[in-house]
Amino acid sequence: MIPPPKSVKQDANASSTTELPQDQDLGRITNSVGIPVVNEINPLTVGPRGPILLQDAYLIDKLSHFDRERIPERVVHAKGGGAHGYFEVTHDVSHLTCADFLNTVGKRTPMFARFSTVAREMGSADTVRNPRGFALKFYTQEGNFDMVGNNTPVFFERNPSAFKDLIAVQKRDPRTHMPSPNMFWDYFTLRPVSFHQLLIQFSNRGTPDGFRHMHGYSSHTYKLINQKGRVHYVKWHFRTDQGVKNLSAKHAEKLAGTEPDYAIQDLFNAIERKEYPSWTLYFQVLTEDEALNYKYDVLDVTKVISQKDFPLQEVGRFVLDRNPENYFAEVEQAAFAPSHLVPGIAPSADRMLQGRLFSYADTHLHRLGPNHAQLPINSPINPINTTIRDGPLIMGTNGGRNPPYYPNSYGGPHPDPSVREYESEYKLDGIVGRYEYELCERDFEQPRALFKLLAPNEQQDLVENLADDVSKTHAYIQRRVVDVLERIDATFAMRVQEALSKS
Repeated sequence: MIPPPKSVKQDANASSTTELPQDQDLGRITNSVGIPVVNEINPLTVGPRGPILLQDAYLIDKLSHFDRERIPERVVHAKGGGAHGYFEVTHDVSHLTCADFLNTVGKRTPMFARFSTVAREMGSADTVRNPRGFALKFYTQEGNFDMVGNNTPVFFERNPSAFKDLIAVQKRDPRTHMPSPNMFWDYFTLRPVSFHQLLIQFSNRGTPDGFRHMHGYSSHTYKLINQKGRVHYVKWHFRTDQGVKNLSAKHAEKLAGTEPDYAIQDLFNAIERKEYPSWTLYFQVLTEDEALNYKYDVLDVTKVISQKDFPLQEVGRFVLDRNPENYFAEVEQAAFAPSHLVPGIAPSADRMLQGRLFSYADTHLHRLGPNHAQLPINSPINPINTTIRDGPLIMGTNGGRNPPYYPNSYGGPHPDPSVREYESEYKLDGIVGRYEYELCERDFEQPRALFKLLAPNEQQDLVENLADDVSKTHAYIQRRVVDVLERIDATFAMRVQEALSKS
């Protein structure tokens, strides 16, 4: 965790430029190993017009580091903004989980949040039509807990093998290197289960008004385990206290050209003005029997659990009250992974979640290296006491002289049987195989309910947004879109078809 600086100047008229005091003196400049620099501008040359000498170590130090400034861009969630804050428990949930940071009303836990677009690259605009990442890191007394969610309660696919493909079609055409509506709609019309997420994405919720005015969701179903080992299935909902606000398609497109960093700047400026954004956490809770017998598969991330059937239960609230001091060190190097689970919280058998348990942690090994958890933004507040050693860019003493193995005879770190393991004991029974989720009528029920839930003007915006994008595709793909929409709602499909015929 990165502690707050000793002194932070907050400017009520904040802008994209940080105001620094002009009368401060930070001392003499050094190279990367602390050696004082005599001249920052002029290289060491043979005479005033001669060649530069290779022995100019500072020039070499500066240029070689410059050549290596960039780390690999995230494949998903490349562009985003973040802030520090705290989470406070407001309601007792100790009967549901033994997680330390949730066990006492009034307990506060420091945290860091990162919001992002999902499929676009680092240089894209904040207002593009795309889901938004909603990643939270809680620095608990039992290690870091990461909730890596989105601003939508569902997702495109329920099988992790499809994750690479659904992201690929939202990237760039391999020949033209431009976004391709043909590629996008070709894939998703062949995977109609994605249309629940697509209806959200092409409604006005697909272009939220910055990060402060959107809800966040675990999307997946998780398990909570209490001190007695009892399990409940839970979906996490983070509801914005600022109220939901979205952008129209035209406004979002305009901002993409005039203020491409709109969401990042909006979050930063609000915190500088001390208008600290907050979100209230709620749980949807099911017993094991209720989860097993619910009308929809609670392990299918393309489905929601009705709040009429299982109402939201308030848990707590998080507040973001401190901006990063250095974007790269804190936002770009922040590493979130669904596998970072503390005792009392466990993954369910949701297939997409199971794939993400591996994929996200593996991404950080590639981007940041095997010791990325030692970076200040990723390091826990409790001591790291492990036999995991060595690798590039070790920070600290690397365990010193203590034995890097277990068991040992020298008082090295040892397991603690009193800790409730994050995963409880449970029985698994089945034949190993590749079991298919078969597309059925039930996969269209929730998209149909969503469309009918929208107000008339919101329905019209959805129709126009869909038609505008689908009109850029081949005729046979347009027909496939309408065919899928007919399975959702015949009138809806007819309205999209009429809009397409006018485009």
